[in-house]
Amino acid sequence: MRRSFLLVVLALGSLNQALAQNDPPARTVANFMLRDVTGKDWSLAACKNKAIVIAFIGTQCPINNAYMPRLVELETKYRDKGVQFVAINSNEHDSLDSVAKHARKYKLTFPVLRDDKHVVANRFRAERHPIVYLLDDKYMILYQGRIDDQFGIGHTKPAATRRDLAIAIDEVLAGKGVTTASTSVQGCFITRVPAAKKKSDVTYTKDVSRIVQNRCQECHRAGQIGPMPLLTYDDVASWSLMIREVIDEQRMPPWHADPKHGKFRNDRRLSESDRSTFLAWIDAGCPEGDAKDLPEPRRFVQGWSIGQPDVVLTMPQAFTVPAKSVRNSIPYKHMRIPTNFAEDRWIQAVEARPGNYEVVHHIIAYIAQSGKRLKSASDGIGSGMLVAYAPGDLGSIFPAGGAKKLPKGAEIVLQMHYTPTGTEQTDKSSIGLIFAKKPPENEIRTRAITQQLFMIPPNAGDHKVVSATTFAKDAVLYSLFPHMHLRGKSFSFEAIYPDKRREVLLNVPHYDFGWQSNYILEKPLRLPAGTRIECTAKFDNSPKNPNNPNPKAYVFWGEQTWEEMMIGFVDYAIVESGGEKK
Repeated sequence: MRRSFLLVVLALGSLNQALAQNDPPARTVANFMLRDVTGKDWSLAACKNKAIVIAFIGTQCPINNAYMPRLVELETKYRDKGVQFVAINSNEHDSLDSVAKHARKYKLTFPVLRDDKHVVANRFRAERHPIVYLLDDKYMILYQGRIDDQFGIGHTKPAATRRDLAIAIDEVLAGKGVTTASTSVQGCFITRVPAAKKKSDVTYTKDVSRIVQNRCQECHRAGQIGPMPLLTYDDVASWSLMIREVIDEQRMPPWHADPKHGKFRNDRRLSESDRSTFLAWIDAGCPEGDAKDLPEPRRFVQGWSIGQPDVVLTMPQAFTVPAKSVRNSIPYKHMRIPTNFAEDRWIQAVEARPGNYEVVHHIIAYIAQSGKRLKSASDGIGSGMLVAYAPGDLGSIFPAGGAKKLPKGAEIVLQMHYTPTGTEQTDKSSIGLIFAKKPPENEIRTRAITQQLFMIPPNAGDHKVVSATTFAKDAVLYSLFPHMHLRGKSFSFEAIYPDKRREVLLNVPHYDFGWQSNYILEKPLRLPAGTRIECTAKFDNSPKNPNNPNPKAYVFWGEQTWEEMMIGFVDYAIVESGGEKK
């Protein structure tokens, strides 16, 4: 499991800029002057270099930020060869202060300019960021488009397979024509002032604010995974073009379960009514409406989705994540946190919270005693599991009457999977606990329905792997969590009851490694003794899978993302005959 930046990117849509491949831009850019983040003026006319790279960037777009270290690498490589790099931020919502902080965070080694009211972006016809323009010494655009093809919507390749900008620069420096003068761009829309408002009965204060509260703010607020806050009218109006695209394509809110099977308490989908209302509001120019129609702000506990924890346990020491590592991944780290509880505690809600979302791909919190993880033969990898965090998951709140047991004197072991981002960073993750007010009727446990003995052949586009478990006693099923790695294609859970009746409990036809969810049943499901749950996973090891690290490789079980996993986690409780109590 590893953190994909484009988890949450998940929030950003298909994002293809309409640029005809191999169609030379062949236009000259007029002079402009902008102020950089240090207060100095920078003008195009004063630039006398052999070539100039103009990069339009933002501060919040995950794809944009994934490319910042790459821009620094390229600037360092070409600065002594007569190439000037400069970045321009044209976002309506970004302040000069936020642009300056972003430049410092990513240690940008070139001028970073602020383009108020996106005047220069309009001149370049820039729609999305990050987009780069390569100019010659006469300020003619010779190339426009992406930096390379490593990062995109729903995929992160191990390395770029075509370094478009570097190829174009090399061709210009060699006195050759640019072979590919334009490429499509994946990234966020440059935020602009919304279009002139049309007459509309739909307003933000009366209609859209409530949708945003109910379906967006859980993630899009400070301290959560959403890359930009959506708490105010200005927030939502500024990002309206991006919001329109991801809603129209039904990419946001993220939800991957097939609606034909199962009902889930945490279903994030927009209703057709809400979707139509949101789109109509954007098409009308984002009218704000009367302030008296605004609902009360939704109250959140800073940093937590489960509410205010009774106890927060934090890693004793911060971990330093290097800028780079072999295959851009780091072996799992295990951080031990003592609880020091003098008596058994029952956990009603629990959440693992990354200290640094950019570098933490996943956390699995296990319960350990005497230095060893609690074990159960039937639960396998899930034994002693308290909670997991992966992009898309928001903690666990167990239903009334159910809780997880934390024995006295136990330790919490955090299995940490870190992913380098190109800049050295630190992390100090935490786990929050809310205790049950009384001992529960049912002890909730986690079982991993897994198959570790598989081999995915090279170039296989639809390789099936099956795992299963049988409940020897009556049980109550609460939730289902599918897990695979970068070659994961689809995943389903099916119950086969003792009377041979079959029921699909969950079908995820398009598995997304960058956005993983725990699917919580709307109503806990009673499973008679002898019920078998069968999981079916399919893997795409073909070149058509943009996430595939190596389609020529045989793939086996392993912890790292270039390997694979096949696990169907379930939360459940055993029900003793004659009652609900374990």
